[in-house]
Amino acid sequence: MTMSDRYRRAWDGYWQQSSGAQGEPFWDADPAASARRDLDHLIPYADLRLPVADLGCGNGTQTRYLATRFARAVGVDLSAAAVAHARNADADGTATYQQLDLADTDQADALHERLGDTNVYMRAVLHQSEPEDRPAVAATVARLLGAHGRALVLEPTGEAKKVIAALAAEPGGPSDKLRRVKEHDLRPGEVAEGEVAALLRAAGLTLLDEGATTLVMSEARADGTPVQLPALWFIAGRV
Repeated sequence: MTMSDRYRRAWDGYWQQSSGAQGEPFWDADPAASARRDLDHLIPYADLRLPVADLGCGNGTQTRYLATRFARAVGVDLSAAAVAHARNADADGTATYQQLDLADTDQADALHERLGDTNVYMRAVLHQSEPEDRPAVAATVARLLGAHGRALVLEPTGEAKKVIAALAAEPGGPSDKLRRVKEHDLRPGEVAEGEVAALLRAAGLTLLDEGATTLVMSEARADGTPVQLPALWFIAGRV
């Protein structure tokens, strides 16, 4: 199985018309408010001597931070344009980047063969995947972890759509960041309650921990506070 051509075109179109600058996308928060905070959930369970794979890395904002905490970091994304932005933003080669279809089991196996067992950081990817692709994405997470890796999976809840709808309805209409999401047909979806846990278990993984959090966006409200989407986090691995 591979991601649909529509999905690939949508994301390539978005990133081709982006500068790649940190904070330009709606979701591209500073790592201090995202990956650094998120790792508080993963670190107690993960072997930091293993690599970490940032799935759906986009322009590499979070990947570059992850590279400071793990032995090695690789960012992967479906969009070749996103990967190009990530490489351009990482002149020092802090991390490595490659195009990868998360629904393609052959590509997942090839990456695992190259890296060995690896930890996984996956922030708000499943809700952006077509429902029929989500089992394959979860299977890729399991393939990359192998026997020793641990995954941190974060996904917005259904309440997040209400937050975004309220933002779009504010005076003046949607912000430029939100407008670009719609223009490129990215179609933010919704992961049903219990779906993430079920997907990870179906992929052969054990849930080690979970809890509620928020996903901080790069978008700010009129009073300057960052937009935060209600979310859940899950730690998974083989035991």
